[in-house]
Amino acid sequence: MTFKDLKLRGELLRAIKKEGYTEPSPIQEKAIPEILENRDLIACAQTGTGKTAAFALPILNNLMIDRKPKTIQALVLTPTRELAIQIFNNFKNYSRYIPLRTACIYGGAKQGPQVAAIERGVEILVATPGRLMDLMRQGIFTLEHITTFVLDEADQMLDMGFISDIRKIVSYITKEHQTVMFSATMPSKIEELARELLTSPATVKVAPQSTPAETVEQSICFTKKEDKNLVLSQMLKEENVKNAIVFTRTKHGADRLAKDLEKEEIPAVSIHGDKSQGQRQQALRSFKSGRVNVMVATDVAARGLDIPALSHVFNYDIPEESEIYIHRIGRTGRAGATGEAISLCSPDEIGRLLDIEKLLNRELKEIETQWSVKVDRVRPRSSRRNYGNYGNYGKYQRYRSGEVYRQEDMRRRDNRKWNRNSDHTENQQGQRFEYVRRRRTVKKEVKL
Repeated sequence: MTFKDLKLRGELLRAIKKEGYTEPSPIQEKAIPEILENRDLIACAQTGTGKTAAFALPILNNLMIDRKPKTIQALVLTPTRELAIQIFNNFKNYSRYIPLRTACIYGGAKQGPQVAAIERGVEILVATPGRLMDLMRQGIFTLEHITTFVLDEADQMLDMGFISDIRKIVSYITKEHQTVMFSATMPSKIEELARELLTSPATVKVAPQSTPAETVEQSICFTKKEDKNLVLSQMLKEENVKNAIVFTRTKHGADRLAKDLEKEEIPAVSIHGDKSQGQRQQALRSFKSGRVNVMVATDVAARGLDIPALSHVFNYDIPEESEIYIHRIGRTGRAGATGEAISLCSPDEIGRLLDIEKLLNRELKEIETQWSVKVDRVRPRSSRRNYGNYGNYGKYQRYRSGEVYRQEDMRRRDNRKWNRNSDHTENQQGQRFEYVRRRRTVKKEVKL
């Protein structure tokens, strides 16, 4: 199938050709016809599959049929600034030969230029939830003329706590509109949200749920936590590492690791949520231009960064959630290109690794260095789920030889009133007595 077979306008076909697209990707082939027919759509597609074009091209095509100049008719909602900027640039490229304008609004930047762009008149608005709500409260614009609403990266919206904002935003849109939802994963809460927002939607899935691209070679290196810097530095100095993103779990860890790599004469920058928009854009420019070939990032950068031809992804820390691993390594091996993802795993992270391998349904290939350690792929007792606080005393259940010992408070069950500020209580007859707290140990077998 070709883009011409999808019945797109000639101006869009010219723009597609200029972008270097030769044939539609699977998600584009399945989603574009549904959106052209103005049907609601829910699509499950991993990052790097061309899903931005899958909704941008048919939206532009439909707006040219029923255009209302300088009126916001399409709203694209994204969770992060980087993703909003990426989608905005794609819309600009695809609409280069048609008279449709796009504006982009996001937090972390001055709102003056963003407001000015909207007031000049746009038909398409790309936004993050926070800045969108802020400008709407100021009365800068309304959503009463929206005909198409796109919710991109819906699962990340859920993780970042934007669901209530999404519901409020949808309440400002006229009921007669098309809703398109894209998500890399499809947990039950996303399915529930889809039932709430979409009407008889078409469903498109182009890959099994939580499956990384087949072009990404994945491997694992077992090492001590204190040796991770040495292992990473050695790997980054190898000739086949052209450029790489290194993911850490914390913002402080990202800054510290970038400084440590600089000491090893490896040019590196860090990017995370505490950086200002100017700092983040400067870091991205340095990385894309090749002035530095290593970018240390937190999971805020796991989606929304459009970095072509990324050769490697390193997981300095094993992520706590298996799905985050999929999003991280999705930065490489995009659009059919090959890539490599290497994870550094310390012995205390084995439990997380086993969760990832369970999701992938296979073991990751092990690579060895001079700092490698031998690790059994068995979930350690310390990583088993902690049952949390018990009662008012903060006593945790303890694992001992496969048995659980639990402290129980045997309070007397009658109508006594207990004054917590006193060592005494009184019953309904007003008789005072010492409150005696008795405990007993309950032995419970645990099936391992």
